[in-house]
Amino acid sequence: MANLKLFKSKIDNKLPKAHAINEAGGIAYQFKSEHQLAQYAATGCLNGTYYASAEAQFNTVLALCKDVAPITIAKIAIYCREKGYMKDMPALLLAVLSLEESDYFSAAFPRVVNNGKMLRNFVQIMRSGAVGRMSLGSRPKKWVQNWLNNANEKALLAAAVGNSPSLADVVKMVHPKPAEAWREAFFAWLIGKPYNEEALPPLTKAFEAYKKQRKGEVPDVPFQMLTSLELGAEEWASIAKTGSWQMVRMNLNTFERHGVFNIRGMDKVVANKLQDVESIRRSNVFPYQLLTAYQAAKQTIPAKVRDALQEALEIALMNVPALNGRVVVCPDVSGSMHSPATGYREGATTVTRCIDVAGLIAATYMRKQSDTLVLPFERDVVSINLNSRDSVMTNAQKLASIGGGGTNCSAPLRWLNKRDERADIVILVSDNESWLDAPRYDHGATKTMSQWEIFKRNNPQAKLVCLDMQPYATTQVKENADILNIGGFSDAVFNMIAAFAEGEMKEDHWMGIINNVTLSQ
Repeated sequence: MANLKLFKSKIDNKLPKAHAINEAGGIAYQFKSEHQLAQYAATGCLNGTYYASAEAQFNTVLALCKDVAPITIAKIAIYCREKGYMKDMPALLLAVLSLEESDYFSAAFPRVVNNGKMLRNFVQIMRSGAVGRMSLGSRPKKWVQNWLNNANEKALLAAAVGNSPSLADVVKMVHPKPAEAWREAFFAWLIGKPYNEEALPPLTKAFEAYKKQRKGEVPDVPFQMLTSLELGAEEWASIAKTGSWQMVRMNLNTFERHGVFNIRGMDKVVANKLQDVESIRRSNVFPYQLLTAYQAAKQTIPAKVRDALQEALEIALMNVPALNGRVVVCPDVSGSMHSPATGYREGATTVTRCIDVAGLIAATYMRKQSDTLVLPFERDVVSINLNSRDSVMTNAQKLASIGGGGTNCSAPLRWLNKRDERADIVILVSDNESWLDAPRYDHGATKTMSQWEIFKRNNPQAKLVCLDMQPYATTQVKENADILNIGGFSDAVFNMIAAFAEGEMKEDHWMGIINNVTLSQ
């Protein structure tokens, strides 16, 4: 038998040497500044993670912005808002752009601030002084005024929910000059000044009438506006019937708390809405949202409704493209992957962990392609029995229930090499914080890179995707023609994996997709 140490050394000599230390203390490859910023923006929620505090993330992002061109910052902000559905990071990048003299702020603003929540996020970041100024400034102020003067009534009502700052605070801050009588009355109503009741727009007028009379249909306003009215179960049932698909998905516990499911037949009404195919398509829902809704739903919610969430997830998979050839998915189930997917924040920490997302991605491909090989790993590959005919939720939960040890990203590749396995695409879902196989004192290539080189000798056409769940700046495999490093957990990653597998990406892969974002005012 060949001398394995000698064989490995020859491979390592041809591979790029690791030039960075990751958060866990192992050797790694550091991304370029543009890729680092994209990674932070696509995965970071400015909350604490397993290895880094919220403050450390914030400071890292600001430092990276100094090294990245404003045009690239604008494109990253737009991409992470439109494709990654992120909130805080795109608003922060927009705030950074507001300090620049270029036109990229104006090009990015309407794409990033696409609803009232994002407007309030942006204003709060600006007025906090965190990016270097305590006020909005003339150009940002004009764009905020423009949003207020062009948003429709529903968008304004949705924006009026929440504080720090409230929409009333924003209006008082920028003093919009509305052209329509209804908008003028609405702003006066919002900030508590005298207003022309007859000029109020229809939903706001209906809400005021309902507050006074408590008769007729419950107005179609954000349900948060109704919580102070002490509504009964029947009124809450009416809200559930008329509410949007997304609103119902996000407020199942609210309905349960107000007795909606005690009303005969309401479990069926809500279940039918949740699993309606056309509603799921229109809502652009992706598996992660449904996983989170299922995990957050109380056990006291009727089984029919909880089952409908599982069915909705299965339906949502229609938008996940299948991959040609044999697929291997390697979900990291180590200890660090048990941290919340969107980080720790007091009073607002998600129940969904990185390991849940990794399990979901593996189970999704199993569902799409029954011959998919799933290799969960920590120190080594963990043995588990999965059935491709089981629901995605069932398999995701099985995967998320195992593991907890140290991280060894090379383990699944070593497992494949020992068995001389064949595959066309390997997907590694991890936080990339490998340390057991890549100690700080090692000055060669990472073991993951070495094992991939061995795998490529038997599978010359194979491709490797490293999907990173967390906002860190390093990877275990240096990107090249057959290796894609990507961050995030929105549905956009499925499309990019498919495009990469089919050879449709340019040489710069993920950053190429981001750089293709068009800027127009």
